[in-house]
Amino acid sequence: MKTSAYQAFVESSKLEVAIQKALKKAGIQPGAANNPLALQEASTTIRNAFSSHSLPPGLAEGLCMAYRDLGMPAVAVRSSATAEDLPEMSFAGQQDTFLNILGEEALLEAVVSCWSSLWTARAIGYRARNSIPQDTVALAVVVQQMVQAAAAGVLFTAHPLTG
Repeated sequence: MKTSAYQAFVESSKLEVAIQKALKKAGIQPGAANNPLALQEASTTIRNAFSSHSLPPGLAEGLCMAYRDLGMPAVAVRSSATAEDLPEMSFAGQQDTFLNILGEEALLEAVVSCWSSLWTARAIGYRARNSIPQDTVALAVVVQQMVQAAAAGVLFTAHPLTG
């Protein structure tokens, strides 16, 4: 999984400082069941910081070119985090997915919103409770063309409780 686009966005926007400041102010502690209000405060601060920045021009143009190459259909913008689906933990459902995204501007906004979902209160809290360093996580975004489905479901390749 490539997270270089996320890392370039965070670096160009100097978001690492905002992230660490918000986590420190909220008193987020590794290995602890942190205060839900503090988690929400940190999440809101971090996600607002993400939404106040635009993608670097080269990255935005690359995304738009790839979208144009698809024919600009409705797309799904989905997340894949670096600390996802470890043998002893599951992060499923913690980051956001955006469906039926149409247009370049909406695509760029959805990508930034998807990246910011690495910083939901539940994701921050889960990482803290499981002593996963907050400064080591990143997120890849997958953009997929929407298809008309006749049916949908979930498949487990291993028993979800016993592995």
